[in-house]
Amino acid sequence: MPLNLPDKLPAINLLKEENIFVIDTSRASSQDIRPLKIVILNLMPLKITTETDLIRLLSNSPLQIEVSFMKLKSHTSKNTPVEHMKAFYRDFADMRNEKFDGMIITGAPVEHLEFEEVNYWDEIKEIFDWTRTHVTSTLYICWAAQAGLYHHYGIPKYPLDKKMFGIFEHRICNEKLQHLPIVRGFDDVFFIPHSRHTEIRREDIEKHPELQIISESDEAGVHMVMARCGREFFVTGHSEYSPYTLDSEYRRDLGKGLPIEMPKNYYRNDDPEQGPLVRWRSTANLLFSNWLNYYVYQETPYDINQIR
Repeated sequence: MPLNLPDKLPAINLLKEENIFVIDTSRASSQDIRPLKIVILNLMPLKITTETDLIRLLSNSPLQIEVSFMKLKSHTSKNTPVEHMKAFYRDFADMRNEKFDGMIITGAPVEHLEFEEVNYWDEIKEIFDWTRTHVTSTLYICWAAQAGLYHHYGIPKYPLDKKMFGIFEHRICNEKLQHLPIVRGFDDVFFIPHSRHTEIRREDIEKHPELQIISESDEAGVHMVMARCGREFFVTGHSEYSPYTLDSEYRRDLGKGLPIEMPKNYYRNDDPEQGPLVRWRSTANLLFSNWLNYYVYQETPYDINQIR
């Protein structure tokens, strides 16, 4: 089934070029189907790029999905045209009385700040609390994962000596967890992109029996944490990244003269001129399709207003 996206969203034409089946709101309204309602709180600077990356993964499903975009009233994006934000995004304040089958909250470029120093911290705390009564399952990514774990469970973050930057091997933590639907189909070793300056630590999470570490990396640390039987997932990596996202970040920082190392395990033969070797695409598709199927579609009530 197709994705139902807002009319004229730039991602529609970009994804049609990849032969991904998407339809706009006008066409979808003629179909007698109760679609899954997914809301994305996009905190990334390059919003159109992030929209496209996430929609690409949400499309790998037989379900019809209606995607909405949320923004913060307490923060104005500096890297996305105002016209785009007005056309496709709504403030949380205007959406707070709605309910959604699933929600994705992205990373944000504010890792250098303590959570309480982020200028939209009060509003995002309110959104985190709102998800627990208005969303069936919420997927927190990168900074949002750290922020969500801190807000809900008091898990701290720690600065890294240098940026965790590249593609890293991961594994499911133990054999019993391999039967969880969220990792169904994962290989024994799988690859995930990371791009962050801070980390969360296993020992802090293990103090909370209601939290379950599902996957981790010897080098990149904790990767995925589940809470509330799958109503919350906290994912520290960026499975949604397109092939050249890390390359763009690397060249951007080099151009600014920032201290940045080449992303690990990313370029063919460690040569930027040879381009990336993509090893995370299949895992990314499994992660998002498993989440949509087992923790959103199969758990959400048909009457969306019954979400509690």
